[in-house]
Amino acid sequence: MAMASTLGASSSYSSKAVLAMASIPFSSPSSKPLFPSLSFTPGKSNGRKYYGGIGIQCRKGRSQFHVKVTNVATDINSVEKVQKLADKGSQRPVYPFAAIVGQDEMKLCLLLNVIDPKIGGVMIMGDRGTGKSTAVRSLVDLLPEMKIVAGDPYNSDPEDLELMGVEVRERILSGEELPIVLTKINMVDLPLGATEDRVCGTIDIEKALTEGVKAFEPGLLAKANRGILYVDEVNLLDDHLVDVLLDSAASGWNTVEREGISISHPARFILIGSGNPEEGELRPQLLDRFGMHAQVGTVRDAELRVKIVEERAQFDKNPKEFRDSYQAEQEKLQQQIASARTSLSSVQIDHDLKVKISKVCAELNVDGLRGDIVTNRAAKALAALKGRDNVGAEDIATVIPNCLRHRLRKDPLESIDSGLLVIEKFYEVFS
Repeated sequence: MAMASTLGASSSYSSKAVLAMASIPFSSPSSKPLFPSLSFTPGKSNGRKYYGGIGIQCRKGRSQFHVKVTNVATDINSVEKVQKLADKGSQRPVYPFAAIVGQDEMKLCLLLNVIDPKIGGVMIMGDRGTGKSTAVRSLVDLLPEMKIVAGDPYNSDPEDLELMGVEVRERILSGEELPIVLTKINMVDLPLGATEDRVCGTIDIEKALTEGVKAFEPGLLAKANRGILYVDEVNLLDDHLVDVLLDSAASGWNTVEREGISISHPARFILIGSGNPEEGELRPQLLDRFGMHAQVGTVRDAELRVKIVEERAQFDKNPKEFRDSYQAEQEKLQQQIASARTSLSSVQIDHDLKVKISKVCAELNVDGLRGDIVTNRAAKALAALKGRDNVGAEDIATVIPNCLRHRLRKDPLESIDSGLLVIEKFYEVFS
């Protein structure tokens, strides 16, 4: 089992070892209101996985060097099942999302991105110790399920060509019927010290030289496709990794160029970042890629602070019992998210409201049109979360500061918060 757990992460095994691992049979068993305190106010597979989908076998002739491109298949599905079983008992307990006290703006932005991933993620900035990473990681329990092609390392969508890997797309266009499974949307953590090869994926050149096989090992961007990529302390991220994120966020694809071999795969993810503004500013190019921006402050109310301390102590003492006490609220929240995702396509926004949104953006000198697009999407998602079919002005008032705050041009002499500037302009236009 120890060998199985490292199969996906190591590329140093010999081809015989990989085949031996692939042949091992594994088996697994078959497997209150939304927020009482939240006020919406402004402020071929056959079970095999082509791990990377490319392999090159080389043979030397008398006068030239022949290269043959083939698929290298490893039975990763069974290994992953064993990994999940091994990790199930050792996973760190996650603090329940419904148990987070206050921080309504941050929680709302996270929920809206789960309902409509095309909003483009959220940047959470605030004081240290305010529950930013706790809130993001607690989102895992609320994530819905999605359809993927069984055995595909890129979580390819079986219905949307834009979200398919190249190999899956070719198999579907050839008329092949692919096995489809349901899996939960996953969240991938991007560590600050990650290397570019680990993030993008890499081609094992050593294997090509020693064994005549060149295999691609997918990275974190492949794992995060159609899921969530979370970067804690994103303002401390190295510049070369920021460039990688910018490229993937702009195109929705990750391309790896190594030693004359080019491999591309879909990399569409919800980008969530958190950080402390005292530790440095974020590059404007990356900041603009976040659909929404939430500001988090320290809770000043003494009663709320006591409640937070007590609940955290209960969770640390007995995580299972604490999570069980919030199970009903968590399930209700899951149902509301699932219902909102289903009804999102039917939510309408009047043309007059669209014009006013764009007028606010224009008068605030917001560069580009991302602000207009994100505000429309976020307002629709909020209406769907409330169970309505039409967007109202109050929905726009709730989300527009988060959609435009980080897109305003910085004035070093301006003391007023950019979110307040957006609200002032909103009431001026919508009145």
